[in-house]
Amino acid sequence: MALLDRAQWYDIARDTQWTPRYVTEAELFPPELSGGEGLPDEVWATYDEPYKVSYREYVDIQRQKDAGAYSVKAALERADLYNKADPGWISILKEHYAAVALVEYGASFQESRFVRWSKAPGMRNMATFGMLDEIRHGQIQLYFPHEYVNKDRQFEWSHAAMFTDNWVTLGARHFFDDVMMTRDAVSTSIFANFSFETGFTNLQFIGLSGDAAKAGDFTFSKLIQSIQSDEARHAQLGTPLLQMLIENGQKDVAQKKIDIAFWRSYRLFTILSGIPMDYYVPLDVREASFKEFMEEWIVTQFMRSLEDLGLSKPWYWDIFLRDISEHHHGQHLGTYSWRPTLWWDPAAGVSPEERDWLEEKYPGWNGTFGKVWDVLIDNFANDRPEKTVPGTLPIICNVSQLPIVGTPSQTLRDISLVHEGRRYHFASEVDKWIFEDDPERYRHHKNLVDRFLGGEIQPADLGGVLEYMGLGSVGPGGDDAHGFAWVDTYRKQLVKAG
Repeated sequence: MALLDRAQWYDIARDTQWTPRYVTEAELFPPELSGGEGLPDEVWATYDEPYKVSYREYVDIQRQKDAGAYSVKAALERADLYNKADPGWISILKEHYAAVALVEYGASFQESRFVRWSKAPGMRNMATFGMLDEIRHGQIQLYFPHEYVNKDRQFEWSHAAMFTDNWVTLGARHFFDDVMMTRDAVSTSIFANFSFETGFTNLQFIGLSGDAAKAGDFTFSKLIQSIQSDEARHAQLGTPLLQMLIENGQKDVAQKKIDIAFWRSYRLFTILSGIPMDYYVPLDVREASFKEFMEEWIVTQFMRSLEDLGLSKPWYWDIFLRDISEHHHGQHLGTYSWRPTLWWDPAAGVSPEERDWLEEKYPGWNGTFGKVWDVLIDNFANDRPEKTVPGTLPIICNVSQLPIVGTPSQTLRDISLVHEGRRYHFASEVDKWIFEDDPERYRHHKNLVDRFLGGEIQPADLGGVLEYMGLGSVGPGGDDAHGFAWVDTYRKQLVKAG
């Protein structure tokens, strides 16, 4: 019997819509879980996913991806990357695996919520594959770093990070819970699939894959490629939903969701991507600066996606364009200063050659951020390392849950408001706007400073904070990736200068 062409049966196979007989439509698809209020029932059947795939095709493709990634790993296991790679690159691996692996597994629950609660049959079908994608992403990114655990205990954080109250984990978990777990299916897909995955996941994975190959880590490069190709497929789940909202008079609703999701995603990626790209990746293999990646993948390509849909740039676009030249540099100074609170060893990335590169990519860096590093360098060069670590906690934004930092164009200032008797602090006017739009969503969360002031952290000092964050039981806190070797150059310069 001849097999039918896929085009002859695909639409029938993917359309699992039915008319409920024993429950109402609202009971089957509760609005608070399904979303899309105001959209006519018949609109959901028009959902048309850009990527078409059958289960047979999906399994075959995924088998090939796994075979490729695991075979490269097996072939290179004896290459001893850990001892041969630049320490800055090893720090990138530690940060990435701990921040991403279990989040990928959590994303499978996000996709499963679409499978159950989405009112669009085509979306339910494609989300099933997305759910399988994310399970694979979690498993493979937990397996790959495991081989390094016996060489460096910081790799244990690949499994442990999301179960701790480390300040970086609190910020990441807060973000992903916000966009993946606590919104209706329509909002979640626009936040996570369209804004986060279409824009920022591509930035993270494509940039890291290229840097990995140039750094000689072909295992990680192949792993990231196999994941990114999945993301490119299920990232498209949100686009048809945006089209449906716009075509049915809810353009303003779609625009606001994009504006909130874009800023929240961007601020987290200044930590996950911005700092590694400009400071950790070895200078001789850097493909481009974080700002250049942002201009290519976000300013140009992601914004083109919005324009194709008839949506506008976020209202804070001028703030964002300025921010991509500044914010992650301030965050790097913060994370480096509080390096004992990290599970990886940050690379300072400010040797004379690296400073020249930073000045070229970010004109004025030496006269602004460089001056702060001059103070740190002076303390290191004169054997005063204790003066390079603050004895207090930073101010933390009540939306991003990340430290509030000053920049050349915006000195550190208190952007705050009082809501129901409590004062909330924000890293920018955009974060404040997000809070004011839905204060009930954000006002109950307690960041690290709230917990410290509330007496939850004992003893009430930096040592107590480290224990609370899990650094005392899981492994040592971060130090400099290069063992302060970069300071030797400056010591020699000081001696030469008399």
